[in-house]
Amino acid sequence: MLFSSAIFLFLFLPFFLIAYYLLPHRWRNAFLFGASLLFYAWGEGLVVLVLLLSAFINFVAGRLVERGQRRTGLFVSLVGSLSLLFYYKYTNFLFESVRGFAEAFALPVSENLTLAQIALPIGISFYTFQGISYTLDIYWGRIRANRSFLDYGTYVAMFPHQIAGPIVRYADIAPELADRTVTVEKFGVGAERFIIGLAKKVLLANTFAGLADTVFNAPPDTYPTATAWLGILAYSLQIYFDFSGYSDMAIGLGKMVGFDFKENFNYPYIARSIQDFWRRWHISLSSWFRDYLYIPLGGSRATKARTYRNLLIVFFVTGLWHGASWNFIVWGLYHGLFLLIERAGLGKWLERVWPPVAHLYTLLVVLIGWVFFRATDLTTAVAYLQKMAGLTPEPSLSAYPLSYFLNSEIIVSLLLGFVLATPVYHRFQTLWHRLLARVVVSPVRLTLDTAYVLGLVTLFVMAVAYLAADTYNPFIYFRF
Repeated sequence: MLFSSAIFLFLFLPFFLIAYYLLPHRWRNAFLFGASLLFYAWGEGLVVLVLLLSAFINFVAGRLVERGQRRTGLFVSLVGSLSLLFYYKYTNFLFESVRGFAEAFALPVSENLTLAQIALPIGISFYTFQGISYTLDIYWGRIRANRSFLDYGTYVAMFPHQIAGPIVRYADIAPELADRTVTVEKFGVGAERFIIGLAKKVLLANTFAGLADTVFNAPPDTYPTATAWLGILAYSLQIYFDFSGYSDMAIGLGKMVGFDFKENFNYPYIARSIQDFWRRWHISLSSWFRDYLYIPLGGSRATKARTYRNLLIVFFVTGLWHGASWNFIVWGLYHGLFLLIERAGLGKWLERVWPPVAHLYTLLVVLIGWVFFRATDLTTAVAYLQKMAGLTPEPSLSAYPLSYFLNSEIIVSLLLGFVLATPVYHRFQTLWHRLLARVVVSPVRLTLDTAYVLGLVTLFVMAVAYLAADTYNPFIYFRF
């Protein structure tokens, strides 16, 4: 079930919220747990059992660690969780890679050696990392194990963050699992955040998706170099508004039921270096890798060579986490390589240089990297990059010239995308709240509050109207 689907917006969510607030506090975790399993099973069916098994493994592992069987508990968590992840996400990739390697080197491979496609359970990468971090935090003495599987299962399965993050750590919401309150103001902030996220997803990301998909699905000899740049620009905006919009909706839904999830994005396209970009993009994932992989590997405490090795390992795994494909591995290592170059001296230069130059460098590196992320395979990615670099002949009769895409809707969406990818709206909100704080005359304040609420309602109606008119509604991070 998608947050941006009619069945969620007009059936699941209203009934869930009404029932949730009618129930006594002591029953709310059980209801949230059950509703979350229903939410997951709606599209995934019995695969919900994989989620429950992963939760059970880490619940038992946490209890073992706390009872003193530390190594056994950690072993159960790592082997159990990673076995599920590797089986469902990487078995086909490993099989195809071995087969391709054997064929490339003319090694004998039976033509009958095949493997059926294994369906990837939605959200498995997210709940696997949440489970491992839970056990590791108990192992390191940062938190106590939860004694109730109902409460722990509520944390793992909670539908606001269940299928596409952000990666919520148990330590961050443990107090709210035990006792939480929702004020009218907090519920309103959550609803506001949800509507903004829905609008980012439906009005912007979906518009950019249509453009990007058309370009990336077309043969490179059917469009000119300028169209290739427009295509990757559209995809860069699509993935940002798609994922940050989803994160906004998750954070908003969390607030509506009393949880405060941490921010997952901080305007990554205004970064002045790749290091800065990763402090702003998918923050819950980059901080997870920092705390549970980079630092345990030794971080930057040893020699430069070991620091560089640790960074490359982290970005290799980061790429692999995003998908079972060589594309994602190359994309991860590509970012890791630029981090190494920045640590070797480029970063100091970027701090001193005129800021627009640093921004331009970062955007160029990120845009080129997205080609590996979006293309279906490495061959396609290289062909697309050659087109962007002008290394392939321009078509005499282009099927997709730049003018094919530049209608008024796309131009307005691109302008909005460029502006809203910067903190403009955040600054508007800050000024708005300062203005409200200075207004002491009740009728004026009521008028301003009403105008703001009407603006949000209009945004919601526009998003729903777009949903009704267009069934193209993919979420990029669902496949991870």
